[in-house]
Amino acid sequence: MPKILVTGGCGYIGAHTIVDLVENGYEVISVDNNSRSHPGILAGVERITGKKVKNYKVDLCNFDDTFAIFQENADIDGIIHFAAYKAVGESVDKPLIYFENNLGSLINLLKCVQEFSIPNFVFSSSCTVYGNPDVIPVTETTVTKPAESPYGATKQMGEEIIRDFARSSGTKAILLRYFNPVGAHSSNVIGEMPIGRPQNLVPAITQTAIGKIPKMVVYGDDYDTRDGSCIRDFIHVSDIAHAHTLAIQYVEKAEGKLNHSVFNLGTGNGVTVLEAIKSFEKVSGVKLNYEIGPRRQGDVIAIYANNDLAVNELGWKTKYGLDEMMATAWEWEKRLKADAAIFGAPPPELN
Repeated sequence: MPKILVTGGCGYIGAHTIVDLVENGYEVISVDNNSRSHPGILAGVERITGKKVKNYKVDLCNFDDTFAIFQENADIDGIIHFAAYKAVGESVDKPLIYFENNLGSLINLLKCVQEFSIPNFVFSSSCTVYGNPDVIPVTETTVTKPAESPYGATKQMGEEIIRDFARSSGTKAILLRYFNPVGAHSSNVIGEMPIGRPQNLVPAITQTAIGKIPKMVVYGDDYDTRDGSCIRDFIHVSDIAHAHTLAIQYVEKAEGKLNHSVFNLGTGNGVTVLEAIKSFEKVSGVKLNYEIGPRRQGDVIAIYANNDLAVNELGWKTKYGLDEMMATAWEWEKRLKADAAIFGAPPPELN
């Protein structure tokens, strides 16, 4: 079986991707320092797949420790790189932490890719690279605008680093720009576990509905959109996860001069924040306690994907609609309440 290293494997998308890889015949190892993730989530992966996945508790910003992983696993066939800080609002407040962590870890990883001649590399990028686009839906050729947050800037810079690296090496790279992953695995065994107060919409919705948060805030209702709230492209995390397996298969089969490709991962449907709330209220039967607040710095007004390239080239199709996304997120939130100790104490937030 080909061996894939998943960085950030104890994270939300990382864990779901490990499940998809194992179910498609791959051997997987993980590296995650658990600074912002729960190590117990791999127990959920094992319950779903029947496979125990080894995790190296290593900070990728430490080159020597990172290098040692590759020395121990000289047969790695590909890497899927998720490990990064991802909170837009926090990145605005603490930009240096984001630049240091997200870019330093990537450079260390690519040094190891070069040293050990790893042939395939998939990068977890983001629709934030587009900034505030002039036209939506965005395609892979849409001109990127200045990033609205330091987090988005690290994704723009990360893409450039990987492009230059791929051109000068034998490694084939895929850049996956995904939009707004939400929901939980259909087994209700793994799902999203944000650290501290959630900065993404759907966990804020579910935590408010369950009573962890007394009231949530909708950041702005005066945007130039159909109801005044921001527009996003919500996509189920399992659909995102499967795209990573398809991306690995794509680069494994690629021949000739391919050194890097870019794919949007979104449903192609723009949904406003208030529409997402209505969908949740419908499937859960819970009236959400929320208020309208001021705009939040770093937020893009409206963005959603044209996903034709991923559909045609990767053979990727989304399976889950918005109501199903909200339903799985809600079932997962209720599971967490029913078994609060399942993953142990959460890691601390950054100071």
